[in-house]
Amino acid sequence: MCLSGEPYAACCGRFHSGRAEASTAEQLMRSRYSAFVRLDGDYLLRTHHPSTALAALDLDPAMEWRRLDIAATRGGGPFDTKGTVEFKAYYRHGKERGVLHENSRFVREEGRWLYLDGDILA
Repeated sequence: MCLSGEPYAACCGRFHSGRAEASTAEQLMRSRYSAFVRLDGDYLLRTHHPSTALAALDLDPAMEWRRLDIAATRGGGPFDTKGTVEFKAYYRHGKERGVLHENSRFVREEGRWLYLDGDILA
């Protein structure tokens, strides 16, 4: 699903279920992408930093996330407190096809990585 090469249960599934926490910003990015694919709004809200999180999400079941490519990571390792992940997420929505290209910022607080915000790139 997130194209990490691991089966869902051994990768993002363990994060979605709460059995494990992402140890890097990239793992969190991949698990959040998979949560969008699975329409798992609870996980998306749980992993969004409270200072920038929305009160609720309105996920569109017609949005088909097709592929995730990680372009770059800066920081975001197991011993870092912040990091960025640049990614391209390919989607289809009805007849429209496109790419969301974003540089996402993450912070680690109390041992948990959280999505802070991101900049859309051209």
